[in-house]
Amino acid sequence: MSAMDYDKAARFWMEKDREGKQAPDGKERLLAFLASHKVCALATGYGTFVRCTPLEYSFLDGAFWIFSEGGLKYRGLKDNKQVSIAVFDIPKGNAFGHLHSAQVTGKAELVEPFSPEYLKLLGYKHIPEIAVRRMVEPIHLIKIVPLEADFLDSDFKKEGFDSRQHVAF
Repeated sequence: MSAMDYDKAARFWMEKDREGKQAPDGKERLLAFLASHKVCALATGYGTFVRCTPLEYSFLDGAFWIFSEGGLKYRGLKDNKQVSIAVFDIPKGNAFGHLHSAQVTGKAELVEPFSPEYLKLLGYKHIPEIAVRRMVEPIHLIKIVPLEADFLDSDFKKEGFDSRQHVAF
């Protein structure tokens, strides 16, 4: 059994992207996909610590917005604002070739409680401001600005494009 060539495996999609056929509307379709979903897996980490947390999100004004009380994800966010988000559909049955997912790399920031952005998201999520003000500690709001994404949509292949589209923001 031979040793795994991790570097070669890591380069696989980068090399494939150089010769791939990109869809002219790939970014627009990615944005629509992200806006039509509500749950993501947020990966945070630093050094040897990693955490991946399933969370509800809103995709609004080109950013992910996540309300969260707390948790170990904040340990990663404290020292590393670079994050990764995965959003995906669960394929029906065992059919192969019906994939729809996005892997997004972005930069996270905590939004100041009761700032204009914070109040806007409370309204968007129909969360009463008065209820949040009554909390011992206001719920945290994480804003994630996407930098790039890999969007996998099997439908692209049917249209003559690569099923994986790399999108820069």
